[in-house]
Amino acid sequence: MPLLGGVGLVCILLVLGGAILAPRIAPYPATRVALRDRLLPPLALGRDGGHHLLGTDQLGRDVLARILYGARFSLLVATVSVVAAGALGLSAGLVTGYLGGVPDALLMRLADLQLAFPFILLAMAIIAILGPSLPNVIMVFVITSWPVYARVTRASVLVVRNQEYVEAARSLGASVGRIVFRHVLPNVSASLVVVASFEMARVIIVEAALGFLGLGVPPPTPTWGTMLADGRAYIRDAWWLSTFPGAAIMLLAAGVSFVGDALRDVLDPRTR
Repeated sequence: MPLLGGVGLVCILLVLGGAILAPRIAPYPATRVALRDRLLPPLALGRDGGHHLLGTDQLGRDVLARILYGARFSLLVATVSVVAAGALGLSAGLVTGYLGGVPDALLMRLADLQLAFPFILLAMAIIAILGPSLPNVIMVFVITSWPVYARVTRASVLVVRNQEYVEAARSLGASVGRIVFRHVLPNVSASLVVVASFEMARVIIVEAALGFLGLGVPPPTPTWGTMLADGRAYIRDAWWLSTFPGAAIMLLAAGVSFVGDALRDVLDPRTR
């Protein structure tokens, strides 16, 4: 694996380890309010004698604990969204690419319509109707991301379906399902893995943006985007409220992007 890919993997493992071990390594509960300890700087001592390594926010909540628990929601939203959107887009791309005709025209026009619709407007419409919640945030990403996977899959299938080994399987009487899942799907999966890695980085950043705009998971659940939004009013006097959540977003998004770039080099020899 290239150097940047290894660095990215280390970044992902750090965030993942912090998210998994949050109950054990977080110094305080993420929602614990202590108004007497509000806006303490990094490395300060609280009234109870405990250390706040990354300081506290305007309600006296420990910033490190909120970042660790917020990583859980960022990773959950990114993983579930990418898997669900990838499965939906893969299915649509396989059908349209191999069968062609009316299914191809209908699904691709639907994908074009979806891609033409502004993401923020769609997110606002869905959340305004259904309310802000974790499932609704994931639904927004699935609805807006599946056309990307569908188009990539369709383009790959259009190339693969005319290859000699596919023609040979078709001439031997193989069923459509066997041809698609045995011969076509393995040859288009590499490009999907690369697309999924970059989409995960995008979802991490956009999920934080939704939280910043108040369209993400509602308080008191700690998310990186809401932490950034809360720190806006204190950016001059309490820089740590925005700096550390922003650094966490950058670390995870950059790590996923580096791994995706490394996967592209490994899976596609033409880019080496």
